Amino acid sequence: MNEERYILFDQYLQDEMAVEERNSFENQLSEDQELAAAFETFKAINLQLENKFEYEVEREAFKENLTKISDKHFNANKPKVIPLRPWHYGVAASAVILFGLLLYNYNQNPSFEDFNHPEQAYFTERSDANATLKEAETAFNSGEYKKAVALFESILKTNNTPEIQYFYGVSLLEVNNTKKAETIFNTLKSGTSVYKDKAIWNLALIKLKQRDYKACKEILLTISEDYEDYVEVQILLKELE
Repeated sequence: MNEERYILFDQYLQDEMAVEERNSFENQLSEDQELAAAFETFKAINLQLENKFEYEVEREAFKENLTKISDKHFNANKPKVIPLRPWHYGVAASAVILFGLLLYNYNQNPSFEDFNHPEQAYFTERSDANATLKEAETAFNSGEYKKAVALFESILKTNNTPEIQYFYGVSLLEVNNTKKAETIFNTLKSGTSVYKDKAIWNLALIKLKQRDYKACKEILLTISEDYEDYVEVQILLKELE
């Protein structure tokens, strides 16, 4: 789990960093694409939390409950790089804690749109990138998924890597070609690449899009806790209860 990272994200969003810390963090975001992607995911999740806790009194009650259970998830004697407020421990623990302590019952089923946040592609930062790959990246990041599908299909003829397959699958899902996207993601699921859990997450999103909540939950339960966006997995599982 990435508790320290989530704490850092929260401190930045709450404007609790010194100027030097804030500048350092922003430099890290500009240099580390994986960190930047994780931060964007955290911001989206944070927005969902704010929407659920519309009133300040509810938010404060939520924080108070997080504080009560924080010691169960963190060693209070473990040294930290940065000073933390008590409820930060709860925020960072995981979405199991975040949503396990919800004080209110929400009957509305989660929607595909709430959890569909395609990450950015960064193919062109590599020295072996070609013009077609760069064009595919631009199309994908601009939300021109139909164009991206055609470009990825061309690229896959000579560059059939898990990375290209994954972004091809996401593009297919975005243009509602769920059957073909499911085939791509199942292939990645059976492999051992770093896109394995990402593929499983997208298989769950397909079921969510189809409102097959039972199948969605079953798929989510197979995702490893080491998955970089596991916090979203736990949020969606909670909302499916």
